[in-house]
Amino acid sequence: MKEIMDASSMKRSLVRMAHEIVEKNKGVEGLVLVGIKTRGEFLAERLKQMIDQFEECDIPCDSLDISSWRDDIERGEVQPPVLGVPVQDRIVILVDDVLYKGRTVRAAMDGIMHSGRPRAIHLAVLVDRGHRELPIRADYVGKNVPTSLNEDVKVLVSETDGQDGVYIS
Repeated sequence: MKEIMDASSMKRSLVRMAHEIVEKNKGVEGLVLVGIKTRGEFLAERLKQMIDQFEECDIPCDSLDISSWRDDIERGEVQPPVLGVPVQDRIVILVDDVLYKGRTVRAAMDGIMHSGRPRAIHLAVLVDRGHRELPIRADYVGKNVPTSLNEDVKVLVSETDGQDGVYIS
């Protein structure tokens, strides 16, 4: 495995992304952060802490388990979860670790819409590796990493993996 981002470069990318989010939205009014479980939820929490610190605010933040909206898994009569933060008429910043084919993001957008009708949904990803199958693009990107289809990109976060880093194999 080859390291493409260490802990300090991950932090720098997240700080830059946090500033871009505030700048593009002309402040934090009406913003909600939603992280896609599992690693996206930790990245969303980090972005929240950064924005809260330099904007002196308290942005709502939640996580979303997208398994109810996946199109590749058969589910029985399971009631999909509802977000714990209101999204109606808000700008939702959807956060994930890696953007690849776009199917995870599509499922997450379905999950957000299940909880209300946001004014807009923006996508923030730590790594964009290309190879989209759906017309989805990130609004905020930590790092673009061109990959081949047979390569894997792995994001490690200290909350679950004991260290921060992005690796390609």
